[in-house]
Amino acid sequence: MRVSIALGRLPGFDWSVLRQERHFHFRRIADRQRAVLGVGEVECVDAPDFDEQGRARDWYFATLPYEWKEAIQHAVDTRSASGTWSMPRFVVEWKGEEVWMHVRQADVDQAHAWAERAFIDAPDTGGPPRITWSMHCDRERYLANVQHLLAHIQRGDIYEINYCTTRSATVPGFDPYRAFRTLLLHSDAPFAAFARSDDGYVLCASPERFLAFDGRRVIGQPMKGTRPRSFDQATDHRHMEELASDAKERSENIMALDVMRHDLSRIAASGTVQVEELCAVRSYPRVHQMVSTVSAVIAEELTALDVLRAAFPMASMTGAPKVRAMELIREVEDGPRGMFSGSLGFLAPDGTGDFNVVIRSLLFDGATGRL
Repeated sequence: MRVSIALGRLPGFDWSVLRQERHFHFRRIADRQRAVLGVGEVECVDAPDFDEQGRARDWYFATLPYEWKEAIQHAVDTRSASGTWSMPRFVVEWKGEEVWMHVRQADVDQAHAWAERAFIDAPDTGGPPRITWSMHCDRERYLANVQHLLAHIQRGDIYEINYCTTRSATVPGFDPYRAFRTLLLHSDAPFAAFARSDDGYVLCASPERFLAFDGRRVIGQPMKGTRPRSFDQATDHRHMEELASDAKERSENIMALDVMRHDLSRIAASGTVQVEELCAVRSYPRVHQMVSTVSAVIAEELTALDVLRAAFPMASMTGAPKVRAMELIREVEDGPRGMFSGSLGFLAPDGTGDFNVVIRSLLFDGATGRL
């Protein structure tokens, strides 16, 4: 059992306090005025444990790579494809302007000492270095792959596909803690994440939610369609209107929504799947995004884990139909996606949980200095 400690309103957070931790997991949920941080690792389990009401029995932080779907279906069996569920030593939770810690009784004194070091206004040490990226796929191969995929669309094998390429760089002296602080400050990403497991880091400025849980209610929010923000009000408004009326963007968004509706119908109580928003345009500091929202009530005998297994990976990062799109992705892309287009999220004992889409992210290997 954990005890909850109210810390009240506190100043800024010093990300460098996490340097001594081999495992941590931060998630922001801006539309709920909430953020959570799991620090340390008491135990790593294959799957969360649930009570009779379907609520997680403890805090579980999940790291789910894109290939997790294949791992749980036993198509592959590698460490890189397996998702991890971590139970942290203690949890920091920001709720509005208040900060809480959820810790085991034996860790209360240690948690207070940690909080005294963490909640300070850390100095701005400047941004990360300029990065020169190397493409893994040359122009000729990229264009050939695009033509190959277009041929499948023209034959009716798929309706859309999310084809991704890989870029990498070696950056001497790269500081992931300073870089994430800068990334969050400049992007204000609503579903941002920062996670470490041993030498592997994920710095994520995601604008997209995959799934959110509240008791037995779940929502999915596929995002397709982007326009830049402008300092000029008239131009900014025009960009919004262009996005809202763009036939291609609406078509892609609706296809992703249809796949999500189908996925949720497999785990939902009869008659509970509903589209709450269709092609809504939401504005963030640097971009406008088109988002649709579908909700469902989870069937009585199922849990949040069943929902994740049914809906993963998110249709916005695969295409439609999902299975065929994933087969073609495996055929043409440079290699396994790993955490890119996977998900970072958590389940809490109060029945809530939130999982993002890992896009607009940096994956860093602290042992090699490679991004």
